[in-house]
Amino acid sequence: MATQQTDLPTDRFADTFAAIVDNVEHVIRGKREVVRLMLLTLVAEGHLLVEDVPGVGKTSLAKALARSLDVSFGRVQFTPDLLPSDVVGITVWNRSTSTFEFRPGPIFHAIVLGDEINRASPKTQSALLEAMAEEQVTVDGATHQLASPFMVIATQNPIEFEGTYPLPESQLDRFLMRIEIGYPDKEAEMAVLDTHGRRSTLIDLGPVASADAVDAMIATARDVHVGDDVRRYLVDIADATRRHQSLALGMSTRATLGWMRVARALAATEGRDFVTPDDVKALAHPVLDHRLALTPEAQLQQRSTADAVDDVLRSVRIPGRVTT
Repeated sequence: MATQQTDLPTDRFADTFAAIVDNVEHVIRGKREVVRLMLLTLVAEGHLLVEDVPGVGKTSLAKALARSLDVSFGRVQFTPDLLPSDVVGITVWNRSTSTFEFRPGPIFHAIVLGDEINRASPKTQSALLEAMAEEQVTVDGATHQLASPFMVIATQNPIEFEGTYPLPESQLDRFLMRIEIGYPDKEAEMAVLDTHGRRSTLIDLGPVASADAVDAMIATARDVHVGDDVRRYLVDIADATRRHQSLALGMSTRATLGWMRVARALAATEGRDFVTPDDVKALAHPVLDHRLALTPEAQLQQRSTADAVDDVLRSVRIPGRVTT
């Protein structure tokens, strides 16, 4: 049963958000915007896809978030032989009690890292994505509620494709945002050598917020006002993506709803109780780039979905601004 959420004042929201970001940065150096986007995804009740090469800190990022919030962390290493029951759990017969018992899988943790999600079969991928959409799993006819807060951080390697099952557009659409971490700059990498050279700083990382505090932040973000002009701006952008000549697949309604939720969270981080068009624009690429599909002609021209998003943002009038 879901717990009653209590709003957090917007000034306390911003302070708590910044404290969590600062704490994670003790582990993930020089990537503040990446950490912010990850936390915004959590507050917006979404899930995150991290697409990057090995060794840039994807696992450490997820672990640092869980430790900063004092919530449970689960990791699933996706492989071709992984079964859905390995993710969601299984019902077993207990001989001592002569009853069936449910043994939950790693999906029942608050922060779940799905490592190399595209290496699992589509059936196993679907088990994870169903849990993401419903925040519950059904095993042998019994429904089990997942943790609150709950977020899946899935990773993909953009370089290696052999032995993988690429996520189709319908499944990519379930991720609120997609980000890349990237290599650190020289100063940040020097700091990593200093702090991680002997042992991981994750060992000493303590919590700066609780699950209840995150639930309160989620409730606060839900109450941030989105005016008619901003909602119309979102709808106009969605319509423009569906008519863009380079796109075979535009924004879904799920994308529009998710974008509005994360824009609310972004406004709250700045101490505001209302969303501006700039909040919307600032999140366009992480929210949209992975959801759109190019036409074959656009692919031959070596266009990208990011190019199409830029086209759309330039073509749609921003509320309250006069175009010349």
